[in-house]
Amino acid sequence: MTAAPYPDSYYAASVNPSPERPEAVGESRTDVCIIGGGLTGLSAALTLAEAGMDVVLLESARVGWGASGRNGGQLLPGVSCGVDKAEKLAGREAAARLWEMSLEAVDLVRERAERYGIACELTQGYVEAAAKPGHVKGLETFAQKMAADYGYDGFAILGREETRAMIASTRFHGGLSCRDGWHLHPLKLTQGYARAAEGLGVRIFEGSRVTAVRREGGGFTVETAGARVKAEHVLLAGNAYQGNLVARARAKIMPCANFILATEPLDPARFGPVIPANVCVADTNFVLDYFRPSADGRLLFGGMVSYSTATPAGMPQRLRRRMVKTFPQLEEARVEYLWAGMLAITVNRLPSIGRTPEGIYYAQGFSGHGLALTNIAGKAAADAMLGTAGRFDVFAKLPQPDFPGGRLMRLPILLAVSTWQRLRDLL
Repeated sequence: MTAAPYPDSYYAASVNPSPERPEAVGESRTDVCIIGGGLTGLSAALTLAEAGMDVVLLESARVGWGASGRNGGQLLPGVSCGVDKAEKLAGREAAARLWEMSLEAVDLVRERAERYGIACELTQGYVEAAAKPGHVKGLETFAQKMAADYGYDGFAILGREETRAMIASTRFHGGLSCRDGWHLHPLKLTQGYARAAEGLGVRIFEGSRVTAVRREGGGFTVETAGARVKAEHVLLAGNAYQGNLVARARAKIMPCANFILATEPLDPARFGPVIPANVCVADTNFVLDYFRPSADGRLLFGGMVSYSTATPAGMPQRLRRRMVKTFPQLEEARVEYLWAGMLAITVNRLPSIGRTPEGIYYAQGFSGHGLALTNIAGKAAADAMLGTAGRFDVFAKLPQPDFPGGRLMRLPILLAVSTWQRLRDLL
């Protein structure tokens, strides 16, 4: 099959063209077969190849075609549900290990970008901006808890005026800066990972949708329309795009869409400095807005959620209104790109990482907080295959229920919950 082209986005328009890789054909053998050419699969491939393992990676479209190549570009520590909820769900020790691994994940991306010469516009700086006056106290409490209980001193509380000096908006009442927050061009990073993996001998095939995975003898057979791959280990890293390939993994996630726009390059003489501090930002609402400057002076602004694969009517206008609400000075700014990306959420917003009874590894469900975590999850799965399962076991022991209601009722239940959450943000 011909690999699907990259969806139209600022990222696809601003990355150097990547040559199409061949479709998988015929029969082959390998140590590890990875399903999915996003950051999770490529991180695992790099770890395995660095250890001398033979790896085949099968991607149904193009490398970085999914969320890995069209996300908000915010490289942040932590998990989507937050440290407090992680403690309640998994216990203090597990929450502490998750936090440590998320910091390690940020460092892993930075180290790999340097080691393999990946020019992905890596820039330091993150602010969580208080959308309501009452949220300021919550940020202060969180920073104090992280210092006292986790020994982390990388947060700094920002007053209203400090926040406005960093972000040219009157919408926010204060903020929390994070020393270990960064932002980058995700498709450049993902394509850089693929080139690095191929340099280590990884065989990457595009346009190669997997149709079946079977346990046979002491290993697995992975099938596409034109190929059969025999492997000792298999990693499922398709996330929101895996379909029903492995039912046990699919039951734990729900695909949903998030939306991002990119403005024209913003002339400071006309619009002023929109984000003078050159940081990435997310607000404190549950259904949050997030934004950052691009390397060529645009504003990338994301938010909104859809639990359908179709873009809701009026989405470009709705997202633009949210941007202008935050930055009224951009009322006349032209929007040049708008795109959607499917991500996978879990019931409790903890990542879903484990192994099926048949022995298939899977890593998924990063719930909108995956740019860093995908990297450490892929590495953890690879390390487990290599015989060191410490990180993987921390992830695998996290409580991760199936979505309630089965395939027919999960969407109505999720829509009801999300409506309540949106109403809470308005209070």
